[in-house]
Amino acid sequence: MNTVRYHHTATTLTNGLVLVAGGNGNGDSSLNSAELYNSSTDTWTTTANMNVGRVDHTASTLANGSVLVTGGQNGRAGYFKSAELYNESTGNWTITGSMSIVRRFHTATILANGLVLVAGGYNSDGYLNSAELYNPSTGTWTTTANMNVARQDHTASRLANGLVLVTGGHNGASSLNSAELYNESTGTWTIIGNMNAARQYHTASTLANGLILVTGGWNDDVKYLNSAELYNPSIGTWTTTGNMNTARQYHTASRLASGSVLVAGGSSSASRLNSAELYNLSTGTWTITGIMSIARHYHTASILANGKVLVTGGESVTAFFNSAEFYLST
Repeated sequence: MNTVRYHHTATTLTNGLVLVAGGNGNGDSSLNSAELYNSSTDTWTTTANMNVGRVDHTASTLANGSVLVTGGQNGRAGYFKSAELYNESTGNWTITGSMSIVRRFHTATILANGLVLVAGGYNSDGYLNSAELYNPSTGTWTTTANMNVARQDHTASRLANGLVLVTGGHNGASSLNSAELYNESTGTWTIIGNMNAARQYHTASTLANGLILVTGGWNDDVKYLNSAELYNPSIGTWTTTGNMNTARQYHTASRLASGSVLVAGGSSSASRLNSAELYNLSTGTWTITGIMSIARHYHTASILANGKVLVTGGESVTAFFNSAEFYLST
């Protein structure tokens, strides 16, 4: 990449390019810069800067092809409720309506009706249970029902039935094993059965069979986790599945065309990780696969049209990266 960055976002555009935006740079500065990766030419090009430098934000590709960036923080300017849109046709950013409150470490999920659900996070008032909806047609936000539990560093997954599953995170007092569902038709949240392990900094991946695979993370008792579990939307239950070979947090998880899930990098008690492994949904087991060239966490992973997985940026104990590398499944 042209710029060292971590805690950034990476979003695949409808034209196949990958948009990397914001994050921390050298010296912990918050970046407003953005750049594009072209897999056809294997090159990076800079694009227009965001209107503000931000980290711990979200980025979502809308049905019209625009990318919505929300919230985050900047070390100099504090927390943001602002949002902006990237237009892939013009390469420019425009300010859109602001959220009702400032937040970082939140989630953003595109609903079946095209609205974007932002939930939870953190600001100077504490951990948040609030949620709100962005309407791309009007560029405005409306509040919706609060989650039952305030949380940051959680995951949010849209299920095949249209509901949104939120899992884990933490609320300042402890890591959470709770989970809940958002129903866009009623605008309400419903608590469901707890995960088998409390976890934050974990991942959640939708499998080809509709189950949700939750992997790794951290909790206050075990610390770094290698456990994984599955949520079955049809019956609303959690079951444990095979443990990863390595306990990790801040890793990435990517569902490959084969149906396997690639988990890469992150950190553990030993330090940053370059290891990667694959989950086989047919057997419920993990196998070690090729290692990354660099141990990294706070990185991103994007699946390209050619089937490769593009990993970008991140940091280690002593270095920050502008490097990128591919995983090619065999």
